[in-house]
Amino acid sequence: MHDRDLHDPYVRVRGAREHNLRGVDVDIPRDVLAVFTGVSGSGKSSLAFGTIYAEAQRRYFESVAPYARRLIHQVGAPKVGEITGLPPAVSLQQRRAAPTSRSSVGTVTNLSNSLRMLFSRAGTYPPGAERLDSDAFSPNTPVGACPECHGLGRVHRTSEELMVPDPSLSIRDGAIAAWPGAWQGKNLRDILDALGHDVDRPWRELPADEREWILFTDEQPVVTVHPVRDADRIQRPYQGTYMSAHRYVMKTFSDSRSATLRAKAERFLTSAPCPACGGSRLRPEALAVTFGGRTIAEVAALPLVELAAGLDASSEAARVLTDDLRSRIGPVVELGLGYLSLDRPTPTLSAGELQRLRLATQLRSGLFGVVYVLDEPSAGLHPADTEALLTVLERLKTSGNSVFVVEHHLDVVRAADWLVDVGPDAGEHGGRVLHSGPVAGLAGVEESATARYLFGGCPAPVRDVRQATGRLRTGPVTRHNLRGVTAEFPLGVFTAVTGVSGSGKSTLIGEITEDSAGVGRLVSVDQKPIGRTPRSNLATYTGLFDVVRKVFAATEGARERGFGVGRFSFNVAGGRCETCQGEGFVSVELLFLPSTYAPCPDCGGARYNPRTLEVTYRGRNIAQVLDLTVESAAEFFADTPAVARSLGTLLDVGLGYLRLGQPATELSGGEAQRIKLASELQRGRRGHTLYLLDEPTTGLHPADVDVLMRQLHGLVDAGHTVVVVEHDMSVVAGADWVIDLGPGGGDEGGRIVAAGPPADVARSADSRTAPYLARALSGGR
Repeated sequence: MHDRDLHDPYVRVRGAREHNLRGVDVDIPRDVLAVFTGVSGSGKSSLAFGTIYAEAQRRYFESVAPYARRLIHQVGAPKVGEITGLPPAVSLQQRRAAPTSRSSVGTVTNLSNSLRMLFSRAGTYPPGAERLDSDAFSPNTPVGACPECHGLGRVHRTSEELMVPDPSLSIRDGAIAAWPGAWQGKNLRDILDALGHDVDRPWRELPADEREWILFTDEQPVVTVHPVRDADRIQRPYQGTYMSAHRYVMKTFSDSRSATLRAKAERFLTSAPCPACGGSRLRPEALAVTFGGRTIAEVAALPLVELAAGLDASSEAARVLTDDLRSRIGPVVELGLGYLSLDRPTPTLSAGELQRLRLATQLRSGLFGVVYVLDEPSAGLHPADTEALLTVLERLKTSGNSVFVVEHHLDVVRAADWLVDVGPDAGEHGGRVLHSGPVAGLAGVEESATARYLFGGCPAPVRDVRQATGRLRTGPVTRHNLRGVTAEFPLGVFTAVTGVSGSGKSTLIGEITEDSAGVGRLVSVDQKPIGRTPRSNLATYTGLFDVVRKVFAATEGARERGFGVGRFSFNVAGGRCETCQGEGFVSVELLFLPSTYAPCPDCGGARYNPRTLEVTYRGRNIAQVLDLTVESAAEFFADTPAVARSLGTLLDVGLGYLRLGQPATELSGGEAQRIKLASELQRGRRGHTLYLLDEPTTGLHPADVDVLMRQLHGLVDAGHTVVVVEHDMSVVAGADWVIDLGPGGGDEGGRIVAAGPPADVARSADSRTAPYLARALSGGR
């Protein structure tokens, strides 16, 4: 760090050109809460994360890993002239790590370590039992894990009924549903045939011991298979290895990295609490130790609020440990997460909950002099919880840190000391800093979309409340914190489900299924990624790429060279660059650090080999077309109806700034959700459809929320039903019907507090949503 960096009160960015930034110069004071705003795709994340945080990260790498410098430079420094006055940075983004069933609230916050220490040092042991080390209280260690379920708490079993749902079928006709499809399933059938089993008899007529062996054997005999010769191709004999259906299902479920394959395997399994540990995941020796009359598994299952209240220390040694635990639980409860328990698995948390847990952990870390870069910490937060978030951010600042936040929530924006507004629009129409200074200064910036919503309090548009065409009843539901809840969702209208975090909203709408009476077709649009590798992108997911490849294959240049549609795919050999196998990136493995992607040295990220890139359509090759934004591509393909329709729906949900070839790994949860919605909108809709959306406005600027709402209300006007879980009060104010859950989170929630048109719910005395909804209805957003 330069000497001037230590004393300069500003972080000074000069010439930032990352993504769509246009040589941005900006000065941001240190030791303040600075909020970055702008419409989706304007460049605010490119400035906060892609430039400021990336440069801090690069300097850190240079200081700790001289041996890796060569690789780091290959990964590429951010495109920026220089940045001065930059302290070390900590990033809290909403990217999900790969979910693992062993990761929990306790492991993310390190609270589990403190709890294990408490049981090890201050627990009540049975007479004569020797003291256990704290590792013995962890289900993730060999000394602590229950030997029966290996510390997972559940055992997965399968049965003949699950694997062979229709015993009247023969093996050749597909009796064994649990087998893999396509060639692999045919291969297993041919092996059974070669082993002498009758694959043409109905399954139920086969002897019981033979059925048992086919489904459950652990033997893997190898046999020579003589395939039935097809007239058009000669198939040679090969050595085939048999794998029983049970073995295949268990192997796929435990080892497969494909979520689709794992989900398919799970259909043939029943999951039950482990009979040995009762689902507690621990050995009997650890479960014999208690504190305050409870085992560690019972304590870990308590909501954190209850856990903190019940920690009574009996000795001085215990008091030190219980005080430490309480002080660690404090920030988690303050951020509105007191309803979570330590044993809650991480994959069941929303992205916002996970980020706030990490934030709570940072509060305890005692770091100072760093810049925290946060990505929408208010995502998934009820307005009532946002106030607590602001208190926490303020505390990080008073501990001597700078807090840089990318945010859309207007209450967080209003609380900022310094505001950096990027825009005016998305993609190539953005990338400029419109304002950098105190919040009030934005009022005079006419081209800012943020200013219109921040200072122009306009009442919610008056709309006639639509009349329901029917009712959809769910319940009584008893799951998570819902206790026998019955709900009625009106059909043919726009319904918003509200309530504080953890009140049971997602659980309630999760009960609506395709089989519910009155649903017709169900489309559930969630925020899960559309792909986990750079190979999956916007064009491939929406089916747009199939049409684009046909367009290229039909050009004169392609016909002259004899190129078919497959030549223009980067997923198969032929047209792609073989160095990176069409990914455009190569994975760079860094010792002690997560592997990172660098542009391919041969194709420079174009994904294709030079021969393929010789073919052009209207002066652009396939790589250049993939580099177009949705907005530019809509003009480029205006007269190709199949492409234009697909691009039109992406524009309608506010994604005009994304590039066609943008890797799925670069998309936020909100963007992924809107891509799925666009894919749905471009399908011809027949009959009534019920759309379920979980917080569709996450990551959206108020201007983009308006665009999205026009689409959703358009669906309702066309005769469909839309149900959204939502915290944005401007959306709730425009709904026809509101179902408010609460009053609190966890055990304090799980009831329907109010239901009716927005104006009625806004008057409810028991509802925590009511005062915020009333404000939105009267014009304060």
